[in-house]
Amino acid sequence: MKKIIIASFLVLGFVKVSAQTNTVTLNVKLSPIQTLVVNNAQKTVNLEYSTTANYKDGVTSTNADHLSIYSTGGFEVKVKSASAALNNAASGKNIEANTIGIKATAGSEAVTGAQYSQNVKLSATETTIVTSSTGGVDKKINIDYIGAGADAYINNYIAGQNPTVYTTELTYTIVSK
Repeated sequence: MKKIIIASFLVLGFVKVSAQTNTVTLNVKLSPIQTLVVNNAQKTVNLEYSTTANYKDGVTSTNADHLSIYSTGGFEVKVKSASAALNNAASGKNIEANTIGIKATAGSEAVTGAQYSQNVKLSATETTIVTSSTGGVDKKINIDYIGAGADAYINNYIAGQNPTVYTTELTYTIVSK
């Protein structure tokens, strides 16, 4: 029995016990995600000229928290008109889109460090209105639509239409930066 125990110790003494190791590569893959939502209650914006002062001084429609953004990193928000002019469908008459200004400002949940454009003229070409080097979740942007003053639209009323309405669609876009 002693021989068996001594033999066991000799065998075990020569057996090398070692731990095994394996490696795993862990990747965190982040894709750029940007969403932009127009406030549902503000899908139609009206610039109403109903007094002589409106025609003389222009009008502004302020839309608080008009845009809501989500971005995983830096981004730009751009706007463009469907065409270079707003059209009155009944008459075929137009007013130039660039007579309308757009002013972007920080909303109730501001984008940290964002730069906002204060006087962008509406155009059929995309124009950047907000730039940020950082992302954000559910950040808000106010938009003011500013109609021309100086009696710019004085000859655009059409008799028999009350009111005369000129229309275009605007497209807002968010892109990663």
